[in-house]
This record gives sequence, C-alpha cells and structure tokens, in this order.
Amino acid sequence: MKIDSSLLEILAKADDGVPPGKQECCRLLSFQEQSMESGVLMAAADHIARRRFNNNAIVLGQIGIETRPCLGRCAFCAFGDGHALFESSELSLDQILERALAFSRQGDLYALFLMTMHGFDFQRLLAIASAVSGTIPGQTQIVVNTGDLDGAQGNELRSAGVNGAYHVCRLREGADTGLQPAQRKRTLDIITKAGMDLYYCCEPIGPEHTPEELADQIFIGIDHGCAQHAAMRRVYVPGTPLAPRGQITERRLTQIAAVVALASLGCEETKSIAVHEPNLLGLCAGANAVYAETGANPRDTAADTSGHRGTAIDDCRKMLYEAGFTGLLHGDGKVLMLYPEVH
Repeated sequence: MKIDSSLLEILAKADDGVPPGKQECCRLLSFQEQSMESGVLMAAADHIARRRFNNNAIVLGQIGIETRPCLGRCAFCAFGDGHALFESSELSLDQILERALAFSRQGDLYALFLMTMHGFDFQRLLAIASAVSGTIPGQTQIVVNTGDLDGAQGNELRSAGVNGAYHVCRLREGADTGLQPAQRKRTLDIITKAGMDLYYCCEPIGPEHTPEELADQIFIGIDHGCAQHAAMRRVYVPGTPLAPRGQITERRLTQIAAVVALASLGCEETKSIAVHEPNLLGLCAGANAVYAETGANPRDTAADTSGHRGTAIDDCRKMLYEAGFTGLLHGDGKVLMLYPEVH
C-alpha cells in the first residue's frame, strides 16, 4: 500500500503543531474524496484535533428570528430578494424568549445565536439580545448572525452582553451574492476590534469550488483570528438560482473540515471547529462543534426548521457522544462529562 509522500510530510508537521500553509491546503483539498489519502487525512485531523481540544465538544443553538426578501440576494439562500421562498414574518419577543429557554434550560448550550436578515433593525436586535441575556443560564453565551456592522454597532453589541458574531466573506462573494467582499472583511475586523469572538466558516461549498478557492476562503478566517472555524456545504434548495449546480457529499464536506482543522492550528484564537450541517463523519475528522436550529433557516423550505432540517439539542448531544467525545464545554469554560442524554 502506497500513500502520497507529500501528504505524509504535511501530516507529520501538523502532528508536531506546524499547520499546513495555503499551498499545502490546496494539495490536501485536491485528493479525491474516496481516496486512501483522503481517509488518512481525516483520521490524522481527528487525532490532532481531539488532542488539541482535550476531546471536548460544544453544542450551539440558533434561532432564526425573522424572514423577508433579503437584500443580500445570495443565490444559494431561500431568503434572497428576487427568489425568496418565504413571506415576511418575525418572531415576537415572547416567542424568541420561549425558544431561547427551550434551547438552553438543560444547560448544555455553549452559545445561543440570534439570526437576522442582512438588512435588520439594529435597535430591535439590541433589545432582543438584552432580553435573552436576562433569561438564559449564565453559562450560555450570546452570538449574533446578522448583516454588516459599523464600529459603533460592534461596540454597542459587546456592551449589551453579546459575546460573538458569525460573519463570513463567502465563496464567490459579490458574484453569487449582492454583497461586497471588502465590506464583509471590514465587518470581520469590526467584530474582533469590539472584543467579540469571530465565528467563521468556509461556506457555502459547492461542487464547482476549486481547492484554491477553498484554501483562500479558509485563510480569511485564520487571518482574522476566528474563535471558531468551520466547513459548511451548500444545501440543494429547489427554486434558488444555484440549485442546478448540485451539492457535495458529506464525505467531501468532511475532507474539507479536516483541512480547516489542520490549517487552524496556526490560529491561537480558534477554540472549536464546526461542521454543518451536523454529521458523524465530520465529527470524526477534526470537528468538535454542532448546531441545533429553530425558526427560519436559509437552507430550508419550511417556515420553522425545527423537526425538518434543524437538528434538536438532544440529537446534537447524542451525536457528539457517539463520535467519542467525553466532555461538553460550556460558555463559562466549565467542562462536564458528556452523556447521550440529560443528567
């Protein structure tokens, strides 16, 4: 049995704490997903990441608090203006708090994400974040997933108790979306300068994206000091402009997540690696974080993703347990023994 020597050299360095550079990541991403090299890559990333994160995992939850035709016009998203699959709607504050409690009352949630459209009511988001902060357990952090921010807004969110923000300069931003890469990157800087954790992701990955594109996108998150890195595939959503391009397999997604895990070894700020949507393959190849979801979901055609594409908290916990993780990390830094059910 012969394995590509360049792969073994890259993995040996990673095992010693030396992350692969961009060109080396391109090499790792160029192997066929069914190849022996891909399997070895995933096994090595799993071993190295478990050692790095002490075999601890995290569960995160996201509430989609509103839907409307979005000015971002992302061609892969069910909310994009011009092809939106939903009528405009928004959850009331009481509904948001009810869902926040349902997600967090068991105490397993590391962070709760509040997701808006690209264009959003900033003052309403501040009020919601403040109300949620006073409702959920103290060990659960608050993160926003929203549109571009200016410096003042970043500081206000942090002052309101928001711990982090999910924000991405996506693959083919400006071509497959109506947004500008430069503005997206400015917001990444605003988030970190405000003292919030940056949640980043290589997404939304489709069959057409090259190893070079993927590597470039991975390193944007690393260069901005992301607290969490991730890989997410583009989900086939009928009726969206990019649906005809198809969808990659979970195995290919897992290979990419493994490269993200190894590349992020050079980013001291990175404390977790996520794979989305949650799957066991990714959790055995370098990822240690999964998301539960309720409310609106840009990858879904159901008005409420709960019980549809969205994974439940209990299912996330069980998936992490089955993947072999032994500890569950909370937002306050404490680690509890991971069980497949509530204890």
